[in-house]
Amino acid sequence: MNGATVLIVDDELYIRRLLTATLARAGYQIEEAGDAKQALALAERVKPELVLLDLGLPDRDGLELVQPLRRGGKAAVVVVSAREGTEDKVAALDLGADDYVTKPFDTEELLARVRAALRHKLGERGAPSAITAGDLSIDLVTRRIVRSGEEVHLTRKEYDVLAALAAAPDRVVTHQTILAAAWPHDYDRRIEYLRIVVRNLRGKIEADPARPAIITNELGVGYRLRTTL
Repeated sequence: MNGATVLIVDDELYIRRLLTATLARAGYQIEEAGDAKQALALAERVKPELVLLDLGLPDRDGLELVQPLRRGGKAAVVVVSAREGTEDKVAALDLGADDYVTKPFDTEELLARVRAALRHKLGERGAPSAITAGDLSIDLVTRRIVRSGEEVHLTRKEYDVLAALAAAPDRVVTHQTILAAAWPHDYDRRIEYLRIVVRNLRGKIEADPARPAIITNELGVGYRLRTTL
């Protein structure tokens, strides 16, 4: 599964189950937290692309989590709360939340808000939302990879490496930049791991993995994702 990782932060179990079922059907990977402490620990460990945040948490007000969960603007935050007051909405948005959805919510509308928030984050970082390289298409919002009309299923590491390259199409991306994107912990950042993942990626997306045309080496520096073949 290639879907973006979404962290659901809500103290109500049935809400978490509803959101998990909805998002999993749409192809997202899910992590759940029932309180603020667990949410911050999970966010640090799994580095979600998006957080669905309830404000009525048992140990802290959810508004206090908006900025820490955004991780310097790298994660999108969509507040999902029963609070309908204008003051709460304004406060959440002023703190950096990307959107505010009130409970009860329509699941299809929520999915649309999630897609919009992810697309907005990509735009903020100057990354294209979709890349085409020959018969390969990479959608960085839905995390869908298609080659010759057939969906390509990648592991999480394979997708993270491909996304790091797709964020800078036709430009050299250094080994260290890719390692930092795909291996969040310093002690895991080994060039051998990257080489293995790139080899596996080429086996899935290249017409001839022995003569790669999409992901090319820049000897001793990094890799380049070529869009003009």
